[in-house]
This record gives sequence, C-alpha cells and structure tokens, in this order.
Amino acid sequence: MANHVHVPIKPIQPLRKVTQWIKGASAREANLMFGRAGEHFWQVESYDHWERGSDECTRIADYIEYNPVKAGLVESPEQWPWSSAQLRRGARAKACAY
Repeated sequence: MANHVHVPIKPIQPLRKVTQWIKGASAREANLMFGRAGEHFWQVESYDHWERGSDECTRIADYIEYNPVKAGLVESPEQWPWSSAQLRRGARAKACAY
C-alpha cells in the first residue's frame, strides 16, 4: 500500500517497543533508499488491534489481504507481491498462516 502497512505479529515484547523497532528500522532503510536524511518517514500514531481467536484472525487476515484490491491496485489478493494470500489459500484449513 502506498500510504500504510499492515503487519500481523505475535509480540513477545511490549507492543510499543516492537512498533518502535519496526518503524525505526524500516524508516532508516526507506530514507537511505530515497536519499533522505533528517525527515520523518512514519506518522507518530499507529492503530493496533489484538486478535482474540481464530475466527477474528481469519477476518483480520482477509481484511489485510483485500486492502490492495479495494485500493484498485490489483484484481485479487494473490496478485499483490507482498501478500500472504497465496500462502493462506494453500492452507485454508488453518485460520491464519502467521
């Protein structure tokens, strides 16, 4: 997605710490790629949601995978290069692949 990212994780550290690490590491790499320095890459806020069961996990994974379709970037979730859709379709009996 051009303006946001979805990252399903099962943190073993406090979520704030995990989010800080993900944003810091990815911002450094992205700023290097774009030849930028001293500029913010991510917005300060983030939205998190705790999954509370396999049904909800499946619903959240479907929502994430269909995001590029809703944005008109691809016709099916499997076409998005960074999607888990291809892996999950092969293991549909499981609620989530992560």
